[in-house]
Amino acid sequence: MKITLKIWRQKGTNDKGSFKTYKMDHASPDMSFLEMLDVLNNDLVRKGEEPVAFDHDCREGICGMCSLYINGRPHGPLQTTTCQLHMRSFSDGETITIEPWRAKAFPIIKDLVVDRTAFDRIQQAGGYVSVNTGGVPDANEIPVPKKIADEAMDAAQCIGCGACVAACKNASAMLFVSAKVSQFALLPQGQPERMERAEKMVARMDAEGFGACTNTRACEAECPKGIKITNIARMNREYFAAMLTNYEVEAGAGGD
Repeated sequence: MKITLKIWRQKGTNDKGSFKTYKMDHASPDMSFLEMLDVLNNDLVRKGEEPVAFDHDCREGICGMCSLYINGRPHGPLQTTTCQLHMRSFSDGETITIEPWRAKAFPIIKDLVVDRTAFDRIQQAGGYVSVNTGGVPDANEIPVPKKIADEAMDAAQCIGCGACVAACKNASAMLFVSAKVSQFALLPQGQPERMERAEKMVARMDAEGFGACTNTRACEAECPKGIKITNIARMNREYFAAMLTNYEVEAGAGGD
């Protein structure tokens, strides 16, 4: 395959970036997209040029590292991770535009690499269970209806890749945060802290500079793990319940 690559190049967070054009005439249709970039980088190194920086790790579609905005879509033309995207999804002679995630909360580190530690800070704010339960009980001792267990597992599949943020016109992180809230809110183990969890994670999300959700469902359409926006509705219920509970507690304290 012969392809033309228009790739965003930027030396650092505070540097001015621009698109650079590269020609490839030996791309195999069976290459993954990341393998194609590996070949490009090998060619650049041989020419004494700086290779393109891009994120990747497991290359098995489960780590969420390979965050590339390809031809105007997160992860490219298929609803999958970039490492699972193959060059046969493109046409011979096609021009492919590759950009990093574009979001205020995801500052560019270099080229196609962005800083997504905002997601880590959101999870640190409340995406865990800290209640002291003593010894670890056998999972079968806490019966959970299959429907609830399936919904919790579906939410837990979120890999934190950030495609939802990149797809959203407002750079909203609602789908990611709602998945992390839901995976605990649905299960018995997550009940003691459910109110505090939703309140803290939403507050951290807002503090990080992510935008608001306007229900265009672009996040759901691009999520490689198929996370549903029904999780956003659940998170909103959890958050408003927490706010109402806090209001009632404060009102009661004032009355005393």
